[in-house]
This record gives sequence, structure tokens and C-alpha cells, in this order.
Amino acid sequence: MFMWYRAVSGNERKTFWACFSGWALDALESQMFGLVVPSLIAYFAISRGEAGLFSSATLVTSALGGWFAGALSDRYGRVKTLQIMIVWFAFFTFLAAFVTDYYWLLALKALQGFGIGGEWAAGAVLMAETITSQYRGKVMAIVQSAWAVGWGLAVILFSVTFSLAPENIAWRIMFAVGLLPSLLIFYVRRHIQEPEKQIAAVPKNGDRQPIASALFGIFSPSLIRTTLLGGLLGLGAHGGYHAIMSWLPTYLKVERNLSVLNSSGYLAVIIFAFWCGCMASSILLDKIGRRFNVALFAVCCVITVRIYLFVPLNNTQMLFLGFPLGFFAAGIPASLGALFNELYPQQYRGAGVGFCYNFGRILSSVFPFLVGHMSASMSLGSAIGIDASWAYSIVVISVLLLPETKGRNLKQINPDGQISEK
Repeated sequence: MFMWYRAVSGNERKTFWACFSGWALDALESQMFGLVVPSLIAYFAISRGEAGLFSSATLVTSALGGWFAGALSDRYGRVKTLQIMIVWFAFFTFLAAFVTDYYWLLALKALQGFGIGGEWAAGAVLMAETITSQYRGKVMAIVQSAWAVGWGLAVILFSVTFSLAPENIAWRIMFAVGLLPSLLIFYVRRHIQEPEKQIAAVPKNGDRQPIASALFGIFSPSLIRTTLLGGLLGLGAHGGYHAIMSWLPTYLKVERNLSVLNSSGYLAVIIFAFWCGCMASSILLDKIGRRFNVALFAVCCVITVRIYLFVPLNNTQMLFLGFPLGFFAAGIPASLGALFNELYPQQYRGAGVGFCYNFGRILSSVFPFLVGHMSASMSLGSAIGIDASWAYSIVVISVLLLPETKGRNLKQINPDGQISEK
């Protein structure tokens, strides 16, 4: 599985670690909020619906951040944009540690989301254009597994902080730690090179395409079908994931009556399974192709979520079923980095990848919000299960309407999105 690491160049390995670390830190800062939702509800005296707005606001702004940062990377470069976005999300997470008003926290959460979406877009294209095509699917999936690493770090930080500090102080400490990821930019600045493909795309006279052209070129007649289907795929993928993961800690604590340490144990199983799912996807991507890999994992997600939340299970059974829940949830995002990069030509790749992966988040932001409101008239578990099932069904439909991209050479993708024979 890791033989590729020895086969690639030193620059490819350094870029891998930069992108892997960036995505892990994204996860650390994003998952913090999901873990402390019960504390925020108590501190600010808000409803579950209002708490759901934290996740919804992040999804909306991360969509905008991904699209804009992708276009920015098309114009100014992948590496520079990556640095800006890392500092952005770390800074606004840190500021959230000092708020005393619900609406200020909501605003800072939204600003944090802009940087998280932008970091993924810039990093995903940087990795795809740096790594050799032979290993692109495998490496992109392994980079996605960094989400499990950051998620695990968030759970550890959560368990330690809430065990040692009072609840009304512990969540502030967690957010204050959010400034540390900004240190990653020193590694990026010193060790990471701009991909040759991106350097070659800049005209020798220094003229660059306008930002508006980079942003809206993905809606040209030749690319609009790809863009709309990719956005729909992103909608289902993020809708299902966030409907589950934004509310799972609250579900375990409130409906299953698990303590902080016990709920962390359940989450640890799901997080480990998420990492394993990314590893499995890294193999299947090149075996059965991008499309069928996504569809397979989405169908399995629907089945597993419904069993996990609708079948009466005891706590031990839930612990064991947490593994397939996390495993199948991982396969979809682990596939999207390779798939989306292989759909777009060089000059629109950043905007296209950023839009498809992130823009679905704007509509998907309604899923965690709906879970909060639906739980007022039904159990929280039922609300999560219904929303997630619909979202993953959208994934299956949309991905089967896209072309298979396995083995594509990024240099051969024409401006109209077609493959050149040259």
C-alpha cells in the first residue's frame, strides 16, 4: 500500500506531508465545534436548532472559501493560496476562544469555515498536480485519511481538556489551541514548490486570467454539466457526513447517556474506521474506478446508518457497529479529490475542484440544521438517520452520471474538459 512512497521524488513526499498536515489541522479545528456543542448549548442557553447553525454557517462559508480559493490558486498559485488559508482558519478559531455572545461566535465560526474550505481546495489541486498520475488516486485518498488523524486529535484534546478544566472554560481552551496550526506555513514556505503544470500555465509575459474568469469559467457550455453534477455529488457527500458527525457526539451524550470518556471511546472506533475506510478506498479507486467506488461506499452508508440509528441496539452493539459506520463514511470523500481534479482542465482546475467539493456544502448546510429542528418532534437519532439516508442517495445518482476518470493524464485535458489524444 505504501510502496509508492519510495518510488516518488523528494518534492512529492514533502508536498504529501504538507497537504496531509493541512487537512489534519482542518479536521482538528472543524471537529472541535461538534464535540463542544452540548457545552455551547448550555453556556449560551440556545436551542438545538440554533446550535445547528454553527455547522450550517461553516458549510456555507467553506463552500464560498473553496470556490474562491480555488480560483485564487488558478491565478496566483497553489502554494501561496494554501499558506493564506492555513493562517486564516487558525486565526479565527483562536478568536472564538474569547467570545461571550452567541452571534459573535456564529460569525467567527463562519469566517473559520471560509479558510477550511479554501485550504482543502488549494491543497487538493497542489497534491494532484505534483504527484505522478500512476499514484494519484492512492495518494489523494491517503491525504483524505488525515481527516481521521485531526479528528482523533480533537477527541483527545476534548477528553483531556474537559477532564481537567470546568466545562465553561474547557471549550475556550480548545479554541485557543486553534492558533497552533498556523505554524505549518513555515514548513510550506521553505519546502513546497509550485507544481510545474501551474508554472507552465502562467503566460511568459506575466499576464494572468482575471479572477472572474477563473471563478465562472467552470460554467462554460462545455463544462457546466460536469460542474452541476460535481456540485450535486458534493451536496450529498457533505450532507450525509455532516448530518451524522455534527450531531453524533450530542446523540451519544443526550440519548445514549454516555459520559465524556465513554462517548470518546465510541468516537475513537468511528475515527479509526474512517482511517481504514480511506485506506481501503485508496486501493479500490484504481481497482474498480472512481465512480463505482463512490457508489459502493454510498450504498453501504445508507444501510449502515439506518441500522445504527433505527435498530434498537445496546451500547456494546453500537460500539462494534461504529466501525462500519466510520469505514463507509470515509470512502466517498477519499475518492473525490482524485475524481474532481481529473474532470477539469488546468486553467479552471482550482475553481472546479473547489466548487464541486465545497459548493455542495451550501445546500448541504440545511442537513445539520434540519436535524436540530426535526429532533424537536422525533428522536435525535431518527432525525439524523432520515437526513443522512437522503443525502447518500443523492451521491449514488450523481456519481453514476459522471464519466470515469481513472488513469487520466492531467496534461491531456483540453479547455473544454475533453481528453486530447496527443
